[in-house]
Amino acid sequence: MGLTLVAVSVLILFGLAYLVYGRFVCREVALSDSAATPACTLADGVDFVPAKAPFLLGQHFSAIAAAGPIVGPILAGLAFGWLPTLLWIVLGAIFIGAVHDFSSLVGSVRHRARSVAQIVEEHLGRRAYALFLAFIWLSLVYVIVAFTDLTANSFAEPVSGGGVATASILYLGLAILMGIALTRFKLPLKWATLIFLPLLGLVIWFGQAIPARLPEVAGIRPVLLWDAVVLVYCFAASILPVWLLLQPRGYLGGLFLYISLAAGVVGLIAGGGKIQYPAFIGFTSAAGFPLFPMLFVTVACGACSGFHGLVSSGTTSKQVARETDCRLIGYGGMLLEGLVAVIALATVMMLSPGDPAAKLSPDRIYAQGLASFVQRFGVSAQFATAFVLLAFATFIFDTLDVATRLGRYILQELFGWQGRRGRMLATLLTLALPAWFVTVTLTDPSGRVVPAWRLFWTVFGTSNQLLAALTLLGLSVWLKRSGKPWAFAALPCLFMMGMTLWALGVLILGWAAKLKLGASLLDPVGLACLSLMILAVTLLAEGFRVLKGDT
Repeated sequence: MGLTLVAVSVLILFGLAYLVYGRFVCREVALSDSAATPACTLADGVDFVPAKAPFLLGQHFSAIAAAGPIVGPILAGLAFGWLPTLLWIVLGAIFIGAVHDFSSLVGSVRHRARSVAQIVEEHLGRRAYALFLAFIWLSLVYVIVAFTDLTANSFAEPVSGGGVATASILYLGLAILMGIALTRFKLPLKWATLIFLPLLGLVIWFGQAIPARLPEVAGIRPVLLWDAVVLVYCFAASILPVWLLLQPRGYLGGLFLYISLAAGVVGLIAGGGKIQYPAFIGFTSAAGFPLFPMLFVTVACGACSGFHGLVSSGTTSKQVARETDCRLIGYGGMLLEGLVAVIALATVMMLSPGDPAAKLSPDRIYAQGLASFVQRFGVSAQFATAFVLLAFATFIFDTLDVATRLGRYILQELFGWQGRRGRMLATLLTLALPAWFVTVTLTDPSGRVVPAWRLFWTVFGTSNQLLAALTLLGLSVWLKRSGKPWAFAALPCLFMMGMTLWALGVLILGWAAKLKLGASLLDPVGLACLSLMILAVTLLAEGFRVLKGDT
């Protein structure tokens, strides 16, 4: 079997899913163009602004698609084989992830564009609301840990890491200049695009010519120094005005995303090679993790992502012009992310057994794979690799920007902190745990020392999937109370809840086993899993209590 057949089959399945199952969930919630959306009734020209569906889809897709659907499928494919990973990506995206995103968007639109947390407060009560916010905040912390350390390890990589670091720093500077040009000098967007997009090519070339390398200082490894640099960036990105960094960087990052996606699709269909990696490796990975349930939390965003619900109910719902647009934006947007995940998995499928590339970090595997796709069309492999690595870094910056800012918002809302001092304190507290986690020496179940991002990826994936399950729980309660069919949301909720609680149980048992051997009680992964388990079970009990009371 070749990669071309896989790519075409997935495109057909996603197309049929959008036409058939997407139409079914629309009927279940009775979308209607006659119902005025918050973007129209609350239009203020700032946050509530009606947008055409294709334009809003692009904005929404660039907001939800980050490094998650790339790293997760690669790790899962390497650990368990490409077949179970591919099946979960396709089936999960169609029946769970897309339903979650669609339901979050529709639920927010019908609650005056309020957030998922506020919907939970309305239907589950104030206590559930506080627990839900706490769960979201902890989940965001694990996102920051995983992606901070992943970036640091990428920058510290001895061969090409320095070039990627230089290009990434210049890219952020370029985004700031673009923000100033757009806001202060009123440069039209089309001219800004024509000016700054070619400059990205120069940034990639210049980064490879002058790589940034941090020396070991006072016995501190370069990767830890890069961890500190990235956390400082997170702090600045969280408190700077959005027009100065977040918006222009997001726009340029979106261009990276679309170019990478187009290159992957064209490369797979027109130049895809043979599948060489094993379809199935075993029910237990080399690190000691069982396929059930760890596959489902390792793939993470590629099949379902709780953070999409935050985006859907945070910014996207305020711009939906017609209710029927929710199908394209919510359901269709997740299918596009599933396609990104399939492309990432394809870079593993093309590896032969025993290929040294399989031991590289996910960003390197992804970059080399996409470079081999476009190399067939005359593009320099070195330039393509550098471009994809920088694109990968921009996806991570997007995640870090949003996660840190959302973490700040939550603490400010919980404690009522206002003004500049409140913003800075909430940001510092949000980054305090990641700063500690990345300095701790961590080992996997087999006892091997591993970087923080690799072990925390499982915690991140679990918390992300649990967030999706809890969001579906709140939305199921709303649908039931509204007299609408709710099984299409409740069944994915139960599946994701079962898999993620099972995964937390596996991780907690591993922690308990290490405690018996004399390990420290303050193991960050064990404490993280225990905290998530307590919050999730408490929220689940609240949901069932409300459902039982409504019966």
